[in-house]
Amino acid sequence: MTGRIAQVETRYAKSGTINIAYQVTGEGPLDLVLVPGFVSHLENDWDEPRSAFFLERLSSFSRLVRFDKRGTGLSDRPPGLPDLETRMDDVRAVMDAVGSERAALLGYSEGGPMSILFAATYPERTTALVLYGTYAKRLDPDEDYPWAPTRSARLAYADEVERTWGTEGDLGTMAPNADPALRRWWSARARASASPGAARDLILMNSEIDVREVLPVVRVPTLVLHRNGDLDSRPDEGRYIADRIPGARFVELRGSDHVPWIDPDQIVDEVEEFLTGVRSGRTPDRVLATVLFTDVVDSTGRAAALGDRPWRELLGRYHALVREQLARFGGVEVDTAGDGTLARFDGPARAARAALAIVESVRGAGLEVRAGIHTGELELTAEGIAGIAVHIAARIVSQAGPSEVLASSTVKDLVVGSGLEFEERAAAELRGVPGTWRLYAVVGS
Repeated sequence: MTGRIAQVETRYAKSGTINIAYQVTGEGPLDLVLVPGFVSHLENDWDEPRSAFFLERLSSFSRLVRFDKRGTGLSDRPPGLPDLETRMDDVRAVMDAVGSERAALLGYSEGGPMSILFAATYPERTTALVLYGTYAKRLDPDEDYPWAPTRSARLAYADEVERTWGTEGDLGTMAPNADPALRRWWSARARASASPGAARDLILMNSEIDVREVLPVVRVPTLVLHRNGDLDSRPDEGRYIADRIPGARFVELRGSDHVPWIDPDQIVDEVEEFLTGVRSGRTPDRVLATVLFTDVVDSTGRAAALGDRPWRELLGRYHALVREQLARFGGVEVDTAGDGTLARFDGPARAARAALAIVESVRGAGLEVRAGIHTGELELTAEGIAGIAVHIAARIVSQAGPSEVLASSTVKDLVVGSGLEFEERAAAELRGVPGTWRLYAVVGS
């Protein structure tokens, strides 16, 4: 996980009587305004590794300006629904607040039509336009635009989203390849961004969008990106837009995920090259960090004894307890796989104390866990973390006994003076890792 850019401050711009929340990250030579899709939440968007990575890559070559549209996220939620013109005013208000006279716009999904309208209306304030996974019309198919949903289909979709908001929502359409970690974040982000009724109303409002007549009026450099298997809007919709904006370029990307946070490099590579003339690609972020693995002891036997539903409920309690301790000691959950947790820490002492606290807290829930800790160089990727240190920690946890926190000698050596106490265990060969490893049980602090 790339992690949140430290101390990102949320500020507010006044658009008429409404407060629009915004954030600024990066110090690049160009201003880039990210116009979000359906809903957003400025602060929650940093909590998912792939979302944070997407934002950090954009911030690496620009001064990135982000905002929550009125009615969503951290912005005011006035009664009624704003039209595109009002939302354009909100973009201007944010640009004025950050002192941006001209900026490139990156609009994805529902943010695309508003970006199109802004670029056509205010070309003097728009240096370039980038559109991803967007559309020109959202209701009532016709000969010119056969991809729009029917009115009945759109109404049914709005009802379904309202019914499942904060749990599944429209994730099956937006990110069919989402893993459990992204699903959890998506649900929490949805609940923080809008209420179920507001989500339904936004869908119905967005259904009225039709910017087809505006497309020929756009006179700024334009790049249109679309994934070939997108289930929310079709690649033909992207081609339609590019064909009607003078000089626009269309790039078809592989994949079926509508959201830009899954495989974000393929999107950002194109955006960076279009806006700067350079495709730098991503230099892998490598840091020294501590990896913690936890694993429930005899999970198969417990699951068989309890039955499926009680076991799922107990696992849910287990993961909640683990997250409490990760938050307490500054750990970052990277992944969960069934009855295991993978987390990283920026210090080995915090990881060891978190592991001891996890062992103790889950015992109160009637579970025993084992934990493995190792400190080494990690590669921070869009998917989480990678590197030999992850594999070593995974092998160490397999050597631990019930309720035991087992650490490598690297961890022990780095925490000298911390007050942590260790007992040496027998040296072990770790499968797939060269050499013999000295391992130590963390027995107190």
